[in-house]
Amino acid sequence: MNVQVHHILAALDHLAPFALAEDWDNVGLLIGDPEARVTSILIGLDPDLQLLDEALARGANTIITHHPCIFHPLTTVITTTPAGSFLEKALTHKINLISCHTNLDHAASGVSDALAWALGLTALTPLRPGVMMGTGATGLGRLGNFDPPLSGPAFMDRLFQVLQLNTVQVAGTVPAQIKTVALCGGSGSELAELARTRGADLYLSAEIKHHTARWAEECEFCVIDGSHYGTEQPILPFLQCQMKELAIANTWPLEIFLTQTQQHPFTSIHKNNFR
Repeated sequence: MNVQVHHILAALDHLAPFALAEDWDNVGLLIGDPEARVTSILIGLDPDLQLLDEALARGANTIITHHPCIFHPLTTVITTTPAGSFLEKALTHKINLISCHTNLDHAASGVSDALAWALGLTALTPLRPGVMMGTGATGLGRLGNFDPPLSGPAFMDRLFQVLQLNTVQVAGTVPAQIKTVALCGGSGSELAELARTRGADLYLSAEIKHHTARWAEECEFCVIDGSHYGTEQPILPFLQCQMKELAIANTWPLEIFLTQTQQHPFTSIHKNNFR
C-alpha cells in the first residue's frame, strides 16, 4: 500500500497524542502535504540543515523531529539565514517535516520514559501527573526505582554511558546509594523541588537554573544537569522502534532511519587542552 503523510500523523497521534502538547507549542505536520506519499522516514532531535541533507542523501522525504522547525510565528523568511535556508530547501525538495515536541514530553512511553528505561529504572510513575488517556499515564518527568539500589559510582558510570557524555554538572553531592530517581528529559529545572518532595535521592534533567542549583546545594539534595541533548536523545531509537512496529503491523513498505549525523551541539574543552 502507498503510505501517505496523514497515515504517519495518525500513527504518531496514537503514540503521543498531539492534544497533550502545551498551548504555546507547535506540533504535527509543519511543512508538507498530508496526502503526499512517504518514501522513507528519518528521525532526529533537531530540524537543522545537516539533518535535512542527511534525509536527501538517504532518499527520505519525511522527517520526524522532537523540536519543531517552526516555533515562533514567522514575520520573514530570509533565505540567507539558517532557518530561512532550511525552509527553502525543505520546500524545494518537498520534504515533509513533522514535530512531536511537548506531546512526546507528556506522553506515556515518551521522552522521560525512554531516559528512565535506558538507565534501568523500574516502577515508573509521572513526576508531575497529567491527564489520563487510553494510552496510559501521562505527565511531565518520571519517578522510578533501582532494584537493587546502585552505589553512587555505579550510577554515574551508567549515567555517562546513557547520556553519551564524559562530563555532567552536579549541584549537591551524589548520594552514596541511590534507589529512587526523579528525572525529566530536556529542560526541567522547575521540577527539582517536586522531585525532592516526592522522595527522590536525586534529580536528573537539563538546563538547571542557577538559583535551583543553589537551592539544591543548601538543601543537600543532588541535582544533575545532563544537558538538553543528552537527556532527550534516548527517545530517538525508542521512537524508531515504535514506528517500525507500527509499519510491520500495518504492512507499510517503509524504511525508518535514525540520524547518523546529528550529534551533541556542545563539546567539553579542558583548559589544559585549549592552546
